[in-house]
Amino acid sequence: MQESLITQFIQSKNGKIILALLTSLFLLGTFILTRDTSKIITKGEFEQILNSKEVKKIFIKSPYIYLKTKEKLYKIPKESINLKELSYSYPIEIKDKEVDNLIYYILLLLGVGGVFLIYLKTKESQIQDRAFELENTQNPQEFDIKPIHSNITFSDVAGMESVKEELEEIIDFLSNPKEYKRLDIRLPKGVLLVGPPGVGKTLIAKALAGEANVPFFYQSGANIVEIYVGMGAKKIHRLFQSAKKMAPSIIFIDEIDSVGKARGSLGNEEREATLNQLLTEMDGFDSNSGVIVIGATNRLDVLDEALLRPGRFDRRVFISLPDIKEREEILKLYLKKKPNRVNIPKIANQTVGFSASALSTLVNEAALFALKAKKELLEDNDFEAVKDKVISGKRKVISLSEQERKIQAVYQSGKILIATWFGIPYEKIGLVTTRLQEIDREIVSKSEMLNRVKFYLAGSIATWEVFDQKFSNASEDIQKAILEAQAIVKEYAMGEFVIANEAEVEIILKEAREETKKILKRLSKARVKIEKYLLKHENIRPEDAKEILGEIF
Repeated sequence: MQESLITQFIQSKNGKIILALLTSLFLLGTFILTRDTSKIITKGEFEQILNSKEVKKIFIKSPYIYLKTKEKLYKIPKESINLKELSYSYPIEIKDKEVDNLIYYILLLLGVGGVFLIYLKTKESQIQDRAFELENTQNPQEFDIKPIHSNITFSDVAGMESVKEELEEIIDFLSNPKEYKRLDIRLPKGVLLVGPPGVGKTLIAKALAGEANVPFFYQSGANIVEIYVGMGAKKIHRLFQSAKKMAPSIIFIDEIDSVGKARGSLGNEEREATLNQLLTEMDGFDSNSGVIVIGATNRLDVLDEALLRPGRFDRRVFISLPDIKEREEILKLYLKKKPNRVNIPKIANQTVGFSASALSTLVNEAALFALKAKKELLEDNDFEAVKDKVISGKRKVISLSEQERKIQAVYQSGKILIATWFGIPYEKIGLVTTRLQEIDREIVSKSEMLNRVKFYLAGSIATWEVFDQKFSNASEDIQKAILEAQAIVKEYAMGEFVIANEAEVEIILKEAREETKKILKRLSKARVKIEKYLLKHENIRPEDAKEILGEIF
């Protein structure tokens, strides 16, 4: 136990910091103990001190002779004094400097080592006490993982129709696992729900459990990771054991990025041990075991690659901010039990960028405002009175004015037109969201990458053509266009020259801009139609954009 504890300590981030501090302390102590604080004197001063009869001790430590009085220590070079004459009057002690220094070093090492061992002993004792407490208590509530039987169904979740469709076969599998086993059909072991905060990832997971009428094991990633190494891994093991016993069942890990963050050299040992246990558990059960693991995150980019590989979280379901129709449905659901005279389409139109949780907060705040005003019904002006409060209280909410909606519609319509014209695959593009499909091929052509450069530049070109000025909403896309052009030249060596040339990146961007400008000008009628479609529906799918483009030709 002690040996493994020392290894863990040395490899940990905190351990490296403490060892660095102890090393610094050791060096500082060495400097203090070995430095010479004596005062150097002349021969005359030496004789004067001797004659004063205050000398307590005389010793030689090369290359000096030292005089020690009651209060001070003096030194003079050996060559300045006749040692033979001096030895007649005073006893002289000869000291070995190297031996003295060695003693100092040994004392310091013993002191530092003692502090280090006391620390490790205390830490070991804490871990043993913690392990004993967890293993031997008769009612270990901390590890008592119980399922939730969800009463929420898809009827309680407004909007997200495409998400519901993707999860239908999982509901059928959980409801009829024997039929799937009979036909040897394998479903994904894990489903990853990806989307910004507040879009309803936890709600959709509970609704999935409610629809299938199966036990629902909920754990937050932040609560799984413990202070003590190995405790989080044990929680994961018990979680999977409990779910298997009650299969068919759902394990839902919220904020899975807290557990599944990419591993690194300075990682947290407890979190990495927990992640390793999660990977082992997901490898250890059969895809037809009746257990589905659902993870939720808004930070897909930080997850460890091992967690995303086939056989673990095979399927990813992206949940976007609700569009205008979905916001109407969400508002209807939240206002269902509240007496109101609200123009729901109007409120939905004013809440671009609001998540489902932000809309819930908005409705609740409006109801409180109406209650304080002693009103019988909720009305539009109640929402207008609290809208700014909700926006300022939720930094993630993006609320667009009518002018900003117009600018954003023009911007996104340019991108949609270029994506449709060049066949760039995308799932859905809205006023405030862009989601291109990931390229899952190893080999990508230069023309495909050039088309993506044009796609990222299209928005800023469209707004320049319409408004004759540039806007800040283009910054992120322009950076992506630059990175794509740099990848063509530097990473994939697909430029005109063998050796990467920075000037060639600028040429690619310039040529892409000119070609995009010509296409947008030639197809301006189609772009305007897409713009109007976006202003009305806020989202557009590839088939709708193709239909609009087909009407022009």
